[in-house]
Amino acid sequence: MTEPLLQVRKLCKSFGAITASDGLDLTIIPGEIHALIGPNGAGKSTAIHQLSGETKADSGSIHFAGQNITDWPAHRRTKAGIARSYQITRLFQAMTVRDNLAIAVQAADRHHFRFWRPAADDPTLIEPVNALMDSLGLHLIADQRISEIGHGQQRQVELAMGLALQPQLLLLDEPMAGMSSSETQHMAQQLERLRGRITLLLVEHDMDVVFRLADRISVLVKGQVICTDTPDAVRQNPTVQAAYLGDGG
Repeated sequence: MTEPLLQVRKLCKSFGAITASDGLDLTIIPGEIHALIGPNGAGKSTAIHQLSGETKADSGSIHFAGQNITDWPAHRRTKAGIARSYQITRLFQAMTVRDNLAIAVQAADRHHFRFWRPAADDPTLIEPVNALMDSLGLHLIADQRISEIGHGQQRQVELAMGLALQPQLLLLDEPMAGMSSSETQHMAQQLERLRGRITLLLVEHDMDVVFRLADRISVLVKGQVICTDTPDAVRQNPTVQAAYLGDGG
């Protein structure tokens, strides 16, 4: 049996009287696209924050690639191979697409601590930045400022920046949020192309996208995973139907 890349056991997190994670268990297999779904307030974003190290768990454990990372800060988890995207893009709006990617490439270069220079002025950045733009079809907007491109394109740039870190696990927090139907379809195609190349944990409200992309789905309700299974099995699970999928709830 394949060893898990990520294993979460009995993770708990409360904010005052609100319990966001209540004994959360989650296992991610290397190379899979794993979706985490659930109704609003189920604790999905809190789970992502805990996995990335931005929110410290009250109790429980997180193991990644055979290491106990429960107490590791976010920057150490990034260096170990966990990257993430956000519901709201976090890009340098006044800079070009090319230079945003160059910053991400430099962040991935863990052995060099130099002042950032524009990608066009640094030959060591040209090849990896061009490879990222090739992989996501960003060349046509390479020299536009982030503030000048559309929301869907910004989400693609953010995905490319996550990939620049060369992670083993990429956490995607609602990557289709705010997108048009055509933009959503394009992003889904980009994620599909990553299948098997990188492990993805996807939090997404668009169920068509989830059931199209996911190899396995975990359903989160009130801070607990009530089911982890294949998309077809999740659709047919009566507990899931009652708690979440039934009547579009």
